[in-house]
Amino acid sequence: MQQTKVDAQVTLVRETEAPIALVSAAPARDHDGLQWQRRYGLALLITDVVVVGAAMACAQMVRLGRPVTDFDPLTKYFGLLSVIFGLIWLGLLTAYRSRSPRIVGAGIEEYRRVLSATLATIGVVAVTLMIFRPEYARGYLALAFPLGLVFLVLGRAACRRVLGWYRKRGQCVNAVVAVGNAAAVRSLVQSLDRAWGYGYSVVGVCLTGRVGGGTLDVPGVGPLPILGDEHQVEEAIAKANADTVALTTTEHLGPEGVRELSWDLDRLGVDLVVSPGMVDVAGPRLTMRPVAGLNLIHVEKPQYSGTTKVQKRAFDIFVSLSVLTAAFPLLLVSAIAIKLTSRGSIFYMSERIGLDGKPFQMIKLRTMVENADKLVASLADMNEMDGGVLFKIRRDPRVTAVGRILRRYSIDELPQFINVLRKDMSVVGPRPPLPCEADAYTDQVRRRLLVLPGITGLWQVSGRADLSWDDSVRLDLSYVENWSISGDLLIAIKTVRTVLGGTGAY
Repeated sequence: MQQTKVDAQVTLVRETEAPIALVSAAPARDHDGLQWQRRYGLALLITDVVVVGAAMACAQMVRLGRPVTDFDPLTKYFGLLSVIFGLIWLGLLTAYRSRSPRIVGAGIEEYRRVLSATLATIGVVAVTLMIFRPEYARGYLALAFPLGLVFLVLGRAACRRVLGWYRKRGQCVNAVVAVGNAAAVRSLVQSLDRAWGYGYSVVGVCLTGRVGGGTLDVPGVGPLPILGDEHQVEEAIAKANADTVALTTTEHLGPEGVRELSWDLDRLGVDLVVSPGMVDVAGPRLTMRPVAGLNLIHVEKPQYSGTTKVQKRAFDIFVSLSVLTAAFPLLLVSAIAIKLTSRGSIFYMSERIGLDGKPFQMIKLRTMVENADKLVASLADMNEMDGGVLFKIRRDPRVTAVGRILRRYSIDELPQFINVLRKDMSVVGPRPPLPCEADAYTDQVRRRLLVLPGITGLWQVSGRADLSWDDSVRLDLSYVENWSISGDLLIAIKTVRTVLGGTGAY
């Protein structure tokens, strides 16, 4: 996300084809406006056409047992229907705006629209088959659509990696002038810097009541040129060659001033976005409600119960049973290796704090020496985590040789799927804390305990043990406030990539 979700949510004031996305300020930039959007949109279109065509062709070959290049009547018949259904699929991918520049490049919305378009295609095809009743094999469609969906997602992911490569180098981004008071602008710029993959690059600022000249120092980002005050936005755009203006606050302009600014920017072909100042509130929880000419943002309450909770439980059971079944041989080999190379039990039971502060025993494969817990006090001065709440050592002397291998690829965490089946944990959720860690929680941090802890989560796919305490808390609280089934699915997919790469594991 999710998409992690961007830390500063942005609300579109004017309908535009520019992406509502955010990127790190970089020394060298190549702001090519709409050109990169057109090129990237064309690349996605070509990818979709190839994937849909290949999925239909593969399904047809499997069903008929012959190449699609055969021109016998049956192959022609299947080929015609494949073309029709493929065009419907591509049309719905366009209708659902799955290639909109606002959503591509980062976050989960792009994948959600691809899934919605595919489900809509299945519905249209099903209705068509019911009405016209053509001689058509159901097994053909049962293969074509899942295969196509998987490769559509993989194709989008590949394109996204290429786009990310360019954005890291300051290309394929939108040049932004941030407008507001110094504190609000700093907060916005820092949030955008963390969310560099979304595609906005701040190139200058206009500060309330400040004339042009000098720089605004943003911790963690660097100095940004001050291009004027809130009434000199047009001049700032010309100086910075910007194509987007981001308002952090609007009270200094007033309703009339914001409206006039939007008119001026429309004339210049420049996009306007407004940050409402809410942090870590996901897009699906925000609803724009026009009231008496005002655009009010309604913030939905976080969902901790109801149908979404039932869906999450079903997801947990399915994933846990699938993983435990597939990983049984690996678990068996790991257990034998642990027993042969070190003294002690195969499993390590660790008391953790779960939902609503209730303790439970978390199951892991043992990766440390037998008396590891008793050695924590003697190693306290080696703790590398900020804040003193978490205890992490990059080269922990308590870890065994086999344990290092198991930890690198998170094999030691596979038994936690048993905890998921026992309702102690979820597949995706906040990191399960130790009792001593939970005792040190402030009231704000204790919101982590409003949902089941997870085997993986935003913290896992964002750096794992490399994260600072503050970043770990921020990501976990963001998950608690904004979790969704689609978000869980994306995190689970990202976890596989993170684990295979051994990122942040020690």
